[in-house]
Amino acid sequence: MELRIFTEPQQGATYDDLLRIARTAEDAGYDAFFRSDHYLRMGDTDGLPGPTDAWITLAGLARETSRIRLGTLMTAATFRHPGPLAIGVAQVDAMSGGRVEFGFGAGWYEDEHSAYGIPFPPVGERFDRYAEQLEIITGLLGTPAGETFSFAGKHYRLTDSPALPKPVQSPVPVLIGGVGAKRTPALAARFASEFNLPFQDFDTANRQFGRVAEACAAIGRDQAEITRSVALVTCVGRDDAEIARRAAKIGRGVDELRANGVAGTPAEVVDRLSRWRERTGVTRIYLQVLDIADLDQVELVAAEVASQLA
Repeated sequence: MELRIFTEPQQGATYDDLLRIARTAEDAGYDAFFRSDHYLRMGDTDGLPGPTDAWITLAGLARETSRIRLGTLMTAATFRHPGPLAIGVAQVDAMSGGRVEFGFGAGWYEDEHSAYGIPFPPVGERFDRYAEQLEIITGLLGTPAGETFSFAGKHYRLTDSPALPKPVQSPVPVLIGGVGAKRTPALAARFASEFNLPFQDFDTANRQFGRVAEACAAIGRDQAEITRSVALVTCVGRDDAEIARRAAKIGRGVDELRANGVAGTPAEVVDRLSRWRERTGVTRIYLQVLDIADLDQVELVAAEVASQLA
């Protein structure tokens, strides 16, 4: 099982904060470092000093790390036009030597759109645009050198695009996620190399993974080609006092974290993650680290949890 670090910098973090935790994750042996793509804090935190742009951040990290994979959970389709987004993804992939993973969603947080003047269409239109963007971005990234890419949809039209620059990877891994019952599994079957479920229970995860499998069967794709993953809030300590201190720092209750996330001593967390693997078939866990400054927790999990799940 692979363990990845997942951060929420809109809650309050600078680029330097993210660089420190990304380098710590790389040095500790994690497979990947991911961040959310949001422009507004959530909950009671003040969010200071303000948001950092996901793809600008990843471009910086691409040059200041050497091994760890880099990605988003999830870039919002509402934030960027598909052509320029494809250019950005390809460029950061090249800057990192082929370490980018493209998590992509329809967008859902209305308040951040209002705060920064970003259009927020009704859900049906958002999903229509998202589906077209998936076709365009994967089409641009996958068009062979020397050929052009064209697309004519309801919301976007591209004519004879040179589809440049090219990423290092072919294809760039695409992550899709969410609990939508119909369109989400169908799009995952067509486009995803990984399907991610954030903050769900075993039964919900199994139900949605089953829908993705059915969607794959409907188009003749082997479901085994799509990695199953989940994201879970993380609070790990050497003893009860350390666990309680870390839970309090992120404003969560220990019992709630144990029930819904990854919380407890390293031994408890190994058991919890093993049950996720046995009951759902997941092979990749995104550990949501809400206290970005707590590098000791990142190192503790690497030393005493990851080694037990290899």
